[in-house]
Amino acid sequence: MHSTIAIDVAAPPELIFRLARDVERWELLLPHYARSRARERRADGSLVVDFVARRPLIGVLGIGLPVTWRSRTWNEPATHRLRFAHVAGATKGMDVTWRIDAVGGGSRVAIDHEFQPRVALFSAFVDRVFTRPIAGRTLATFKALAEALADESDPPRPTNPST
Repeated sequence: MHSTIAIDVAAPPELIFRLARDVERWELLLPHYARSRARERRADGSLVVDFVARRPLIGVLGIGLPVTWRSRTWNEPATHRLRFAHVAGATKGMDVTWRIDAVGGGSRVAIDHEFQPRVALFSAFVDRVFTRPIAGRTLATFKALAEALADESDPPRPTNPST
Protein backbone atom coordinates (compact mmCIF):
# COMPACT_ATOMS: atom_id res chain seq x y z
CA MET A 1 0.00 0.00 0.00
CA HIS A 2 1.25 3.43 -0.94
CA SER A 3 -0.44 6.47 0.56
CA THR A 4 0.38 10.16 0.31
CA ILE A 5 -1.08 13.06 2.24
CA ALA A 6 0.07 16.63 1.56
CA ILE A 7 -0.52 20.25 2.48
CA ASP A 8 0.61 23.63 1.13
CA VAL A 9 2.29 25.91 3.65
CA ALA A 10 2.97 29.65 3.34
CA ALA A 11 6.46 29.33 4.81
CA PRO A 12 9.91 28.47 3.47
CA PRO A 13 10.96 24.79 3.39
CA GLU A 14 13.94 25.49 5.68
CA LEU A 15 11.65 26.73 8.46
CA ILE A 16 9.29 23.76 8.20
CA PHE A 17 12.23 21.34 8.13
CA ARG A 18 13.78 22.93 11.25
CA LEU A 19 10.47 22.56 13.11
CA ALA A 20 9.68 19.01 12.02
CA ARG A 21 13.13 17.37 12.16
CA ASP A 22 13.35 17.55 15.95
CA VAL A 23 11.03 14.60 16.58
CA GLU A 24 11.84 14.56 20.29
CA ARG A 25 9.98 17.89 20.58
CA TRP A 26 6.84 16.65 18.80
CA GLU A 27 5.21 15.88 22.15
CA LEU A 28 5.60 19.59 22.98
CA LEU A 29 4.69 21.00 19.57
CA LEU A 30 1.82 18.72 18.56
CA PRO A 31 -1.19 18.62 20.90
CA HIS A 32 -2.24 15.16 19.71
CA TYR A 33 1.17 13.63 20.53
CA ALA A 34 1.50 12.35 24.09
CA ARG A 35 5.05 11.06 23.66
CA SER A 36 8.01 11.25 21.31
CA ARG A 37 11.02 10.01 23.24
CA ALA A 38 14.29 8.64 21.98
CA ARG A 39 15.09 5.15 23.22
CA GLU A 40 18.39 4.90 21.35
CA ARG A 41 20.85 7.18 19.57
CA ARG A 42 22.73 5.31 16.87
CA ALA A 43 26.24 5.95 15.56
CA ASP A 44 24.86 6.88 12.12
CA GLY A 45 22.94 9.80 13.68
CA SER A 46 19.55 8.12 13.54
CA LEU A 47 17.28 7.81 16.57
CA VAL A 48 14.95 5.05 17.67
CA VAL A 49 11.92 6.88 19.02
CA ASP A 50 8.77 5.76 20.82
CA PHE A 51 5.74 7.68 19.63
CA VAL A 52 2.27 7.89 21.16
CA ALA A 53 -0.37 9.94 19.38
CA ARG A 54 -4.08 10.29 20.05
CA ARG A 55 -6.41 9.44 17.18
CA PRO A 56 -9.55 11.53 17.80
CA LEU A 57 -12.72 9.50 18.25
CA ILE A 58 -15.10 12.10 19.64
CA GLY A 59 -13.30 15.39 19.00
CA VAL A 60 -15.83 17.63 20.74
CA LEU A 61 -15.33 15.70 23.97
CA GLY A 62 -11.57 15.38 23.53
CA ILE A 63 -11.78 11.59 23.52
CA GLY A 64 -9.06 9.88 21.53
CA LEU A 65 -7.57 6.45 21.06
CA PRO A 66 -3.85 6.23 21.91
CA VAL A 67 -1.80 4.86 19.02
CA THR A 68 1.78 3.71 19.64
CA TRP A 69 4.69 2.82 17.40
CA ARG A 70 8.49 2.80 17.40
CA SER A 71 10.51 4.19 14.52
CA ARG A 72 14.10 4.56 13.53
CA THR A 73 14.20 8.11 12.28
CA TRP A 74 16.72 10.35 10.56
CA ASN A 75 16.67 13.46 8.43
CA GLU A 76 18.31 14.54 5.20
CA PRO A 77 18.97 18.30 5.43
CA ALA A 78 20.16 18.77 1.83
CA THR A 79 16.82 17.57 0.44
CA HIS A 80 14.55 18.55 3.38
CA ARG A 81 13.50 14.93 3.93
CA LEU A 82 12.49 13.21 7.15
CA ARG A 83 12.59 9.42 7.21
CA PHE A 84 10.87 6.96 9.53
CA ALA A 85 11.26 3.18 9.46
CA HIS A 86 8.69 1.63 11.80
CA VAL A 87 10.46 -1.08 13.80
CA ALA A 88 7.78 -2.05 16.33
CA GLY A 89 4.04 -1.88 16.83
CA ALA A 90 1.16 -2.72 14.51
CA THR A 91 2.84 -0.77 11.71
CA LYS A 92 6.19 -2.56 11.92
CA GLY A 93 7.72 -2.48 8.43
CA MET A 94 6.05 0.80 7.39
CA ASP A 95 8.40 3.20 5.62
CA VAL A 96 7.55 6.91 5.85
CA THR A 97 9.14 9.81 3.99
CA TRP A 98 8.36 13.47 4.54
CA ARG A 99 9.10 15.62 1.48
CA ILE A 100 9.33 19.37 2.09
CA ASP A 101 9.66 21.18 -1.24
CA ALA A 102 9.60 24.82 -2.29
CA VAL A 103 6.49 25.69 -4.28
CA GLY A 104 5.85 29.26 -5.40
CA GLY A 105 6.39 31.52 -2.41
CA GLY A 106 5.92 28.71 0.10
CA SER A 107 6.21 24.97 0.45
CA ARG A 108 4.42 21.72 -0.15
CA VAL A 109 4.80 19.11 2.56
CA ALA A 110 3.94 15.55 1.55
CA ILE A 111 4.11 12.44 3.70
CA ASP A 112 4.47 9.15 1.82
CA HIS A 113 3.61 5.90 3.59
CA GLU A 114 4.66 2.50 2.23
CA PHE A 115 3.19 -0.46 4.10
CA GLN A 116 3.02 -4.12 3.08
CA PRO A 117 1.67 -6.13 6.03
CA ARG A 118 1.03 -9.86 5.74
CA VAL A 119 -2.73 -9.26 5.53
CA ALA A 120 -3.34 -6.90 2.60
CA LEU A 121 -6.62 -5.43 3.86
CA PHE A 122 -4.93 -4.45 7.12
CA SER A 123 -2.95 -1.74 5.30
CA ALA A 124 -6.12 -0.03 4.01
CA PHE A 125 -7.65 -0.16 7.51
CA VAL A 126 -4.51 1.33 9.10
CA ASP A 127 -4.32 4.04 6.44
CA ARG A 128 -7.95 5.16 6.75
CA VAL A 129 -8.46 4.78 10.47
CA PHE A 130 -5.04 5.77 11.87
CA THR A 131 -2.43 7.04 9.42
CA ARG A 132 -4.48 9.67 7.59
CA PRO A 133 -6.18 11.18 10.66
CA ILE A 134 -2.93 11.42 12.65
CA ALA A 135 -0.75 12.56 9.72
CA GLY A 136 -3.39 15.07 8.63
CA ARG A 137 -3.51 16.62 12.07
CA THR A 138 0.30 16.63 12.24
CA LEU A 139 0.55 18.45 8.90
CA ALA A 140 -2.14 20.97 9.89
CA THR A 141 -0.36 21.76 13.16
CA PHE A 142 3.06 22.18 11.53
CA LYS A 143 1.40 24.39 8.89
CA ALA A 144 -0.06 26.66 11.60
CA LEU A 145 3.25 26.81 13.50
CA ALA A 146 5.38 27.49 10.41
CA GLU A 147 3.03 30.13 9.02
CA ALA A 148 2.86 31.92 12.38
CA LEU A 149 6.67 31.95 12.61
CA ALA A 150 7.01 33.05 8.98
CA ASP A 151 4.59 35.94 9.62
CA GLU A 152 6.64 37.02 12.65
CA SER A 153 9.79 37.21 10.52
CA ASP A 154 8.13 39.53 7.98
CA PRO A 155 8.54 43.16 9.03
CA PRO A 156 5.27 45.08 9.34
CA ARG A 157 4.41 47.06 6.25
CA PRO A 158 3.59 50.73 6.79
CA THR A 159 0.09 51.75 5.89
CA ASN A 160 -0.53 54.73 3.71
CA PRO A 161 -1.83 57.48 6.05
CA SER A 162 -3.22 59.54 3.16
CA THR A 163 -5.94 56.99 2.30
